[in-house]
Amino acid sequence: MNFLRMIGLDWYYLVLVVPAMILSIVASYMVKSRFATYDKIKSKKNISGAMAAKILMQANGIDDVQITHISGSLTDNYNSTDKTLNLSDSTYASTSIAAVGVAAHETGHAIQDKTKYAPLGLRHSLYPVANIGSRFGPTLAILGILFGASASVNNTSFAAIASIITKVGIILYIAAVLFYVVTLPVEFNASSRALKILKETGTLDSEELSGVKKVLWAAAMTYVASALTAIGSLIRLILVSNRNKR
Repeated sequence: MNFLRMIGLDWYYLVLVVPAMILSIVASYMVKSRFATYDKIKSKKNISGAMAAKILMQANGIDDVQITHISGSLTDNYNSTDKTLNLSDSTYASTSIAAVGVAAHETGHAIQDKTKYAPLGLRHSLYPVANIGSRFGPTLAILGILFGASASVNNTSFAAIASIITKVGIILYIAAVLFYVVTLPVEFNASSRALKILKETGTLDSEELSGVKKVLWAAAMTYVASALTAIGSLIRLILVSNRNKR
């Protein structure tokens, strides 16, 4: 059996994975491009990302989250474990509407945590096994497929073991895919909350919010692309596994 075909590097890959990967590249470019565009536009109230996060958390009664400064660009994140909202070099002290929008998005996650937003809790519970699944699931599945294909003719016992390895790999990867899927409502909801609270608190006006919306929409597309890539890769593994059983 042809090696490339055996691991599914054929039309399965071209149809299911490549388009999502292209979307991921485009989305990543859009995020950087739009952030760069709106990073040049200063907020009319001269509010920095850190200041905006503080204002929005106070407006939502959050007083147990610490705002910290971390290195990097667009490495911003909210950590529910140690209750920190971590803003990067490109966001923390910047007074651009792009920085305020990103800070507001991360504050949206803090609000989700406070209100016990169910998808956020589910994502947290999935993370440990999803982390293992994304690292080892595809590798185990492909190894099982390769071993099974080479042993199916001469050694049925080894082929059965290979089949189990493949199934374990696929199951692990399913957990990773679920994590990517659950991430979608979490991120979209955080952006929706960000736009709403920025408007309600008067932090940004309607013109500024229009720019923030474009930045956050581009960022959301990166999560959509990641989810589609994971789903396509999972379907590919399942199809290749079933094909090699014939």
